[in-house]
Amino acid sequence: MDPTTDNAASSDGARSSLESLRTEISKAVVGQDPAVTGLVVALLCHGHVLLEGVPGVAKTLLVRALAASLELDTKRVQFTPDLMPSDVTGSLVYDARSTEFSFQPGPVFTNLLLADEINRTPPKTQSSLLEAMEERQVTVDGTPRPLPEPFLVAATQNPVEYEGTYPLPEAQLDRFLLKLTVPLPSREDEINVLKRHAEGFNPRDLRAAGVRPVAGPADLEAARAAVAKTTVSPEITAYVVDICRATRESPSLTLGVSPRGATALLSTARAWAWLTGRDYVIPDDVKALALPALRHRVQLRPEAEMEGVTADSVINAILAHVPVPR
Repeated sequence: MDPTTDNAASSDGARSSLESLRTEISKAVVGQDPAVTGLVVALLCHGHVLLEGVPGVAKTLLVRALAASLELDTKRVQFTPDLMPSDVTGSLVYDARSTEFSFQPGPVFTNLLLADEINRTPPKTQSSLLEAMEERQVTVDGTPRPLPEPFLVAATQNPVEYEGTYPLPEAQLDRFLLKLTVPLPSREDEINVLKRHAEGFNPRDLRAAGVRPVAGPADLEAARAAVAKTTVSPEITAYVVDICRATRESPSLTLGVSPRGATALLSTARAWAWLTGRDYVIPDDVKALALPALRHRVQLRPEAEMEGVTADSVINAILAHVPVPR
């Protein structure tokens, strides 16, 4: 068989498997397609996701449904004010029988870590995830220990204006590839949610809801290889740079997007292009990922915030003014 044909078939099969994730997740979560797509894009880009929304909009259920749809190991950590860094990363434990210390891995040693309500814990514990997210390893007692591959942190947080929360510092926000907002459902979707519960749906038993693994590590590997071959023209690269540079010049912002943010926007646009069936990136791909890739990487001026300006509105205005390549 022609290797080119074989690679194309593998790519198409991986795309089909990842697209079927949406169907599986919809068995447990009504609506929220943009958030589902964002999670799949993050998997393809070796990135991490921050899900933000008010309590009760199925943020945790969304991540659990994703884990149930993938043949990947998953663990969940409920972040609380008294959680210690070692509760996340693991620690050395003394064995009285061998009179030696042995490393007891923490829940971060998994493929998909659900960091639930990450902004409920103090900065010291939040920062315990920094090395894991960036370096894909954990260092305990001077010894680096690699994390499994693939590794994705899906963190949920409530809006910071709620009591008892600790806003994530910019350094940690920048480690998240995407920030996805999980809105309240539409009236029709909310009716469907209540209807499902009336019919006996139990969000704690996803297997009973019919959620089954439809993709695994082999599909992810094939998909990532295909995304890496997605063509990016010099014009698209310049378009991404122009968008990010415009945020640094915006009068409404004190902090614009860094080069890391530009890299994130380009890589997620490539993944989105591949998911939609193309092997090249177009400006619409960049526009589709601009908000989730950039909204957490900018900082509003206090006076702009008081006037009701949001990060999303600033980015949308920039997208409307930056010339689109032909």
